[in-house]
Amino acid sequence: MKVVIIGAGVAGLGIGWKLAQAGVSVSILERASAGSGATTASAGMIAAAAELGAADSPEAAFARRASALWPTFAAEMEAQSDVAVGYHECGSLMVALLSARHQHESPHSDHRAKPGQPNPHAQGADIAMLDPAQTRAMEPMLAENVAGALWAPHEATIDTHAVVRALSAAFLRAGGKILPNETAIRFESENGKMTGVRTPFATHRADAYVLAAGAWTARLEGLPREAVPPVIPVKGEILVLAPPAGAAMPEHVVWGNDIYLVPRAGRLLVGATTELAGYDTSRSREAFRWLCRRSSGLMPVLERWDVAEHWSSLRPASPDGMPIIGRTAVEGLYVASGQYRNGILFAPAVAEVMSRLILERAADVPAFDPRRFDGSRVYAAGSVVETAHRAPGTDAGVQEWHAGF
Repeated sequence: MKVVIIGAGVAGLGIGWKLAQAGVSVSILERASAGSGATTASAGMIAAAAELGAADSPEAAFARRASALWPTFAAEMEAQSDVAVGYHECGSLMVALLSARHQHESPHSDHRAKPGQPNPHAQGADIAMLDPAQTRAMEPMLAENVAGALWAPHEATIDTHAVVRALSAAFLRAGGKILPNETAIRFESENGKMTGVRTPFATHRADAYVLAAGAWTARLEGLPREAVPPVIPVKGEILVLAPPAGAAMPEHVVWGNDIYLVPRAGRLLVGATTELAGYDTSRSREAFRWLCRRSSGLMPVLERWDVAEHWSSLRPASPDGMPIIGRTAVEGLYVASGQYRNGILFAPAVAEVMSRLILERAADVPAFDPRRFDGSRVYAAGSVVETAHRAPGTDAGVQEWHAGF
């Protein structure tokens, strides 16, 4: 069997590796270099609780499944590539800050759930509620107006650049082929069946094709309207802060004040904004200032840290906010996109689902089925697209958790 994958981000590489391990001949077409899009631009969080809260939804269940797969996924990747990926269970601290009118109230005022009592938004015995003193004991640099936090000790981070190197090496060792700087331009089909994908250099033919091109998934030509995945690019910007000499670093991933802080290799990643800007990846002064204000509001000491880097990337979102994973209306064409903020988190589960679809002809996950859109471009109320317009930078998962405070 031969499979062609379009896109060498974490999804395409993960799927390709899984298929190559099963003896499939796999080629990945990549418009630039492996992982050069949203994969390496992301903060590398494996945080199902912080991203999706305690939601009872197919996406939340998928996130929890993916999170459970990550330790084995990382270990196998390292073993087959000889590249350490920096998988680290540092835990997520989801912090609630008191508003100005509540700053002088008791930590146990009625408008918050009380530490030590059941939290209706928590799910799982490993999620703990902390009071303000406990929260600041874990991260002393937090602002004084902390109302409390939720602590998820098993949430993790990885080094996204190392993951790309490891996945690429593991995939190549399994017999796969990566074709960098070979942009897929147009699909070819006949009688409702995919027959090839054209690049500036060749037409590639296979038994199955996987479209995993991230924010560029909807840009390829040649597909009938009903088969075009309605993927929307959503720009996100991240700052990287460098501490002064001798300064302490946060020890955990910290979520709060509409941002997250991720320690990585002696630097602190601050993310992320949310903006509908088409395919514009330019960095904005407004985003820079917003991230600076939010980070210093969460940890005032960060105001004195240097900004070492500032980058932007495009996340692949869908009209209903759910991933787009499965078969399309054209026979032989599959899609793995629409992961939005959760491409790293979802990666092992996406590889598992897609390999079963292709090799075992397993059933699609109904909530993620690409055919659910049927060519429609109508954006539902409450969708990722509407949210991006309404509240740039807002983190829905953390907001849900914090409803308990």
